[in-house]
Amino acid sequence: MVPEGTIMDNLETQREDLLKRLRNLTEEQASFRYGPEKWSIKEVIGHLADTERYMAYRIFCIARGEKTNLPGHNEEDFVKEAMFDTYSLHTLLEDYTLVRNATLQLLKNLRNDVWTNWGNANGFSVTVRALAFIVAGHELHHLKILTERYFQDEDFPA
Repeated sequence: MVPEGTIMDNLETQREDLLKRLRNLTEEQASFRYGPEKWSIKEVIGHLADTERYMAYRIFCIARGEKTNLPGHNEEDFVKEAMFDTYSLHTLLEDYTLVRNATLQLLKNLRNDVWTNWGNANGFSVTVRALAFIVAGHELHHLKILTERYFQDEDFPA
């Protein structure tokens, strides 16, 4: 669940928390997978940036009055195609930061009345406001998984 406060404050705090937690990892640590067929930490970071881009596009479209059904995406295919493990941790964190900053700027510039605009994303009715909170909730979900399944794994590189 997203903590209390404005969505802008939450997204800014999340950005700082994620960077603080991950910026000092080694490349070996960032490439760690807690199990076969599980994403590496690099892939999680890339996935967060990709998904936020996708959600920001939906926010943009619905805020501008788009009424067509905005398509979904297959996150597994996106991660596989992106080949995030070939990038440095620094590059992935820089990309994440730029995406988050762009999302914050987009949200900052929305008129108050468009936050309640309804649209259709992947067959589901959703508001601009809900999508902003989905961005925050999605990151919380993955940070919890990183903490519980990656950093606490007995095989996580020291």
